[in-house]
Amino acid sequence: MTTAADLLRTSPLPALETRVLLMHVLGWRRTELITRDHESLDAKAVERFEALAQRRLNGEPIAQLTGKREFFGLEFEVSPDVLIPRPETELLVETALEAIADTPNARVLDLGTGTGAIAISIAHARPDAGVWAIDRSPAALDIARRNARNLLGAAHAVTFIESDWTAKLDPSLRFEVIVSNPPYIAKDDPHLTQGDLRFEPRGALTDDADGLSAIRIIIDTAPLLLAPGGALWIEHGYDQADAVRHLLTARGFTGVRSIRDLAGIERTSGGAFIG
Repeated sequence: MTTAADLLRTSPLPALETRVLLMHVLGWRRTELITRDHESLDAKAVERFEALAQRRLNGEPIAQLTGKREFFGLEFEVSPDVLIPRPETELLVETALEAIADTPNARVLDLGTGTGAIAISIAHARPDAGVWAIDRSPAALDIARRNARNLLGAAHAVTFIESDWTAKLDPSLRFEVIVSNPPYIAKDDPHLTQGDLRFEPRGALTDDADGLSAIRIIIDTAPLLLAPGGALWIEHGYDQADAVRHLLTARGFTGVRSIRDLAGIERTSGGAFIG
């Protein structure tokens, strides 16, 4: 007889990861791992847990093993086709919401939406806003659309567009805020071959250049799509804030600044474009 208590005691994984995988396999809530910890488990459930635990030991991200990740209080579907939403990206959502706080029916554009986490979180918090979300990956957009249906329902529409950045976006549209978490890791960064990043889509992580090429495109084209006084906010790497601020200023953005995440890292930079 194998129990949850047995697996929690003998698992080679950290305790938190063991609990997450057990809840996923058993369909239990966290409290049930305490109240039902001595129940005999089905042998197939034990086998499934052990298989997932081995995959985790081999480096696969927990989010891909469970197929979900919490972000901004919502649970998103994830897969190897999309970047796993990170807690630090919630700063980008908070900044966008602050930028449109006093604008009813604001229009928001999310470039490189992936799971749709940024766009959907904004739409969830501001159901009056019009939100557009772009990605070049059909597989990513399939997941983003499912997340929108599951988390927003019919009442909160997000317009998803398959496009290489803004190439297929209606050029007559104007947005109060544009946000993006683009690929910003340089092609030779050793982190790309370490940890969870090995299992995520390379195109969502790196521009296969200096880490700033996608950011340059976004900063160059954003003024063409911003309403007068509209804002652009971009997530970037821990050491890129100076470079991004310089690019924004050179393009004519005003009030350019960077915002630090909870770790004290300048994680998001942006400014307004008066036109």
